[in-house]
Amino acid sequence: MDSYFLNRTKKTNEKLSAVLKELPDFCKTLFIGIQNSTGPLTRLNYAYDLRLFFLYLAKELNKNVVEITLSDLQKLNVHDLEGFINYISLYENEENKLIENRETGRARKIASIRMMFKYFYKSGDLESNVASLIDLPKLHEKAIIRLDVDEVAKLLDGVEAGVGLTEKQKHFHALTKSRDLALLTLFLGTGIRISECIGLNCEDIDFRNMSIRITRKGGNQSVLYLSDEVAEALNAYSEERAQLKGADSPAFFLSLQGSRISTRAVQNLVKKYASIITPLKHITPHKLRSTYGTNLYQETGDIYLVADVLGHKDVNTTRRHYAAQAEENRRLAAKSIKLRDKGDENT
Repeated sequence: MDSYFLNRTKKTNEKLSAVLKELPDFCKTLFIGIQNSTGPLTRLNYAYDLRLFFLYLAKELNKNVVEITLSDLQKLNVHDLEGFINYISLYENEENKLIENRETGRARKIASIRMMFKYFYKSGDLESNVASLIDLPKLHEKAIIRLDVDEVAKLLDGVEAGVGLTEKQKHFHALTKSRDLALLTLFLGTGIRISECIGLNCEDIDFRNMSIRITRKGGNQSVLYLSDEVAEALNAYSEERAQLKGADSPAFFLSLQGSRISTRAVQNLVKKYASIITPLKHITPHKLRSTYGTNLYQETGDIYLVADVLGHKDVNTTRRHYAAQAEENRRLAAKSIKLRDKGDENT
């Protein structure tokens, strides 16, 4: 695996180790047990959720978190877990900051608790799995926030021309225009994730075959093919990049300091340009991915193709996000066919 992804995994594991020190001792067994079936970031998010659960439970039991045992979990009932779910709907954290967990946040924390109880029930450490009796909150479908076709064109035109930028931004724009245009064109033309984009190395780009090799979530590698427009933008930046500070770096996209561009920098540049052309939409790199997925589905109607290109392991994930477009297509079909021309009734 590339050093970028190895370093990212190392940092994630270090964070997980730090959180585990704050959890009951039996959690070490849990996280070793799920290591082969989960990714590093998933485990870290599980740990954050369980830390919140154990902080709540410690107050209820009048114990320190590290003193909580599996016997304490065995004594819990459905109402105890429902009390936690009610608590996290709106609570103050340790910094006295008010935190709200809506349906998605509550569902994720319930899933983390279910995972823990299921593991220790299967291992025989718990006699029952009370967490399996907790219902997940009903998740309401959210409209996909994406750029319309005309907004995509305006965004890319805006990056090229620097329209709407402040004087300070225009100064940096002169230095980063080629890179920024390549980044946004790549997002909109392939639908890759921000981590896949940042992790690109020079050796991953094959201009001869108009393709890129990316590292997906979980470490698997895939090859994506580029349109002429995307390849042209990447090639233009590649030629300019050869003269930049850090040109000998393996990373393809560089910061002004000559190092691999960061997640925050990419998020900020997307926000900077998108807020000019569509200020009412909160556009992020993931929304550019949604824009690509929606456009591809509208053009092909092939949900399996969209799932494959986007790297979704389960096509149902894709269907939840993009199948709503089929409803729009059916409405369009209904309006496209006229059985009688009302203007000809009297002829």
